[in-house]
Amino acid sequence: MGALRVKRKHDARRASARVLVALSRTTLLQLALLLGSMLFALPFLWLLATSFKQLDEIFRDPPTWIPDVFRQRPIVLSNVFQNFIRAAEFIPFWTWLWNTFYVTAMNVVGNVTASSLVAFAFARIRWRGRDAVFILVLATLMLPQQVTMIPQFLIYNKLGWYNTLKPLWFGALFGSAFHIFLLRQFMLTLPQDLIDAAKIDGCGYLRIWGQITLPLMKPALAVVAIQTFRGAWNNFLGPYIYINTKSKMTIALGLQWFQSEQGRMYGEMMATALVMTLPIIALFFFCQRYMIRGITLTGFKA
Repeated sequence: MGALRVKRKHDARRASARVLVALSRTTLLQLALLLGSMLFALPFLWLLATSFKQLDEIFRDPPTWIPDVFRQRPIVLSNVFQNFIRAAEFIPFWTWLWNTFYVTAMNVVGNVTASSLVAFAFARIRWRGRDAVFILVLATLMLPQQVTMIPQFLIYNKLGWYNTLKPLWFGALFGSAFHIFLLRQFMLTLPQDLIDAAKIDGCGYLRIWGQITLPLMKPALAVVAIQTFRGAWNNFLGPYIYINTKSKMTIALGLQWFQSEQGRMYGEMMATALVMTLPIIALFFFCQRYMIRGITLTGFKA
């Protein structure tokens, strides 16, 4: 009895030690993540604070994190947003914002639709040479963007689309090789019985794609939509190549033009950059669950 009691105490101590070690590791990991997140958040916090500061506050030594306008009592909203107001007066801000939303929306709709259609053809339709064409599509991922940049420019220029917004979204109507691969792999994980049952009921391939496949692919489609939104919203090279009129610029190109024209309007530039950054941050916080779920559920079945 005494030996059994000693053994139980020893096992309890070992279990307590294991729990303590696991708790210590978790605490250290959380602290490391907290410190890392604070380090990476500092540039955005400085952007946020500077967008409400005046020029003399920006270069104040030592620097201050809270703008003077928030220390005034009462707080006047017109003074708080004066950098945003002056930026909108100096530049066609709302035009740039509309151009950016338009190009981004067209890219998202075009890429999601085209990539899912092509992926469905590769995953659920049997036709001669399907695997060879799919390998060819994947091979395009190895082509650098600089290789296709000049041919694309010559084609769009020949069509009379130079200095228009069409070249910034028309390519999305042909889909993306990576997203075609991603959606195909997800479709291969769906039960084939659903497709066969739909065929027996007389559904065509377009109806199967639209009414059966797409509703089951919401996580993967969310990943494609979010990645496309981020790429189109932050796109600078495309507008830089095809746009040379201020009224047709997007925010990314307009911010660079703003900096070259008025290099000392730092507060106004920071306010414009903040407006450009906020949709991406909001998209990440509200949609990260769908991104993680979509990438996790996407299989790699051949």
